[in-house]
Amino acid sequence: MKPFFLISFLYLTFGAVSSSSQQYESIFNFGDSLSDTGNFLLSGALAFPVIGKLPYGETFFRHATGRSSDGRLVVDFIAEAFGLPYLPPYLAITGGKDFRHGVNFAVAGATALDSQFFYERRIGKLLWTNDSLSVQLGWFKKLKSSLCTSKQDCENYFKKSLFLVGEIGGNDYNYAFFIGGSIKQLQASVPLVVGAITTAASALIEEGAVELMVPGNLPIGCSAVYLTLFGSPNKADYDPNGCLKAFNAFSKFHNNQLKLALEGLRQKYPHARIIYADYYGAANRFFHAPRHYGFFSGTLTACCGGGGPYNFNNSARCGHLGSKACKDPSAHVNWDGIHLTEAAYRHIAKGVISGPFSTPTVTSS
Repeated sequence: MKPFFLISFLYLTFGAVSSSSQQYESIFNFGDSLSDTGNFLLSGALAFPVIGKLPYGETFFRHATGRSSDGRLVVDFIAEAFGLPYLPPYLAITGGKDFRHGVNFAVAGATALDSQFFYERRIGKLLWTNDSLSVQLGWFKKLKSSLCTSKQDCENYFKKSLFLVGEIGGNDYNYAFFIGGSIKQLQASVPLVVGAITTAASALIEEGAVELMVPGNLPIGCSAVYLTLFGSPNKADYDPNGCLKAFNAFSKFHNNQLKLALEGLRQKYPHARIIYADYYGAANRFFHAPRHYGFFSGTLTACCGGGGPYNFNNSARCGHLGSKACKDPSAHVNWDGIHLTEAAYRHIAKGVISGPFSTPTVTSS
């Protein structure tokens, strides 16, 4: 994309960001597959991960990058909005490489809770990775001395940095739901998951972070994998948009608990600016009025998959034998049954950056 057209695109896409009184000079991201830009691939977690080949990455990059989508993610659009380069994955950093504009620590499959929590409950074998949120935090602390040397130097550097803590926590619930855990059982773990997220945010503030964004979870009841695995013959179990009401209510329960916990952090650290990013609200618009956002191919059906009512087939998932990608991912919300398309992520990023899906707003300092 040529510079002139890129600048024009960013202006049209994000508009209000250009007038922001807060101009970040670096971004540090922690999370899972919703924001991983390559760490999972580089970790060698699987011998032949499908996200390492087309059709993943086909829309924008024209090749697979380790992103779990057809193109860019929310974190990529946030970087663009502030005129920053795409964040390099932490595991790709080598000596002499410039990473002062930020680093991505997110790993696909990562959990907020440490892997030991899952091994103790005999579901550890399901984990894609052991690189949980606390591991990612450890990576940041290890890298910190390469970013700034003195306390004053770090203070000056980090006050111009945005720390994205999540989305994280979705996999903590996915692993348990997918082996038969009930919503009631999983609700008991929400305080633990939220606690892990706020503990990480607190640790980053103690390390010098003053600008943090903590996103909530997406409406999982609208995802093709949940609709496929937990489909019901009872129409009353679905909302008017065709999403599973109980699972969306669970996402909202997590998000409400997270918002309460973040308010506690704001009181503990009044000097820090802690932004809640409402990914649920930003995404829910697609399911309510899809055509308004350019989604003409159904919002609940995966673009890339192996058939079935929602084009999600666990034995022929996107990238595997028997699956194929749709011709126009930009007309779809859902990419592979679990993750969203670049088009959907762009709208979420716009809703968070330009409003109204951030509290307090991103564009005011």
